[in-house]
Amino acid sequence: MEIPDKPYLRIGEVARLLGTHTHVLRYWESCFPQLKPVRAASGQRLFHPSDLETLLIIKTLLHEEGYTIAGAKRRLDELSGEAQSEREGMVDQLRDELSDILKMLD
Repeated sequence: MEIPDKPYLRIGEVARLLGTHTHVLRYWESCFPQLKPVRAASGQRLFHPSDLETLLIIKTLLHEEGYTIAGAKRRLDELSGEAQSEREGMVDQLRDELSDILKMLD
């Protein structure tokens, strides 16, 4: 699936890309706190491309890997924690490298 190069996607576009129905996306939004689409002035849900990636993970967990909603929520939290740890590790590494560069410049 190719994610369109747009800042936001409407719920209908997201449903078509994922091959699901809009009511399923609304239900997942109520179950998964990670999903927070922006609301247009008209009330239309607008999903950021990162939301689309999260929805794809949710769909994979539920439909392909057989997770329950509760299990998928836990797994998504685990994946978010792993990503956060990875980002923190990268920040620490960059901090160390910058410190080494500053020592070389002194």
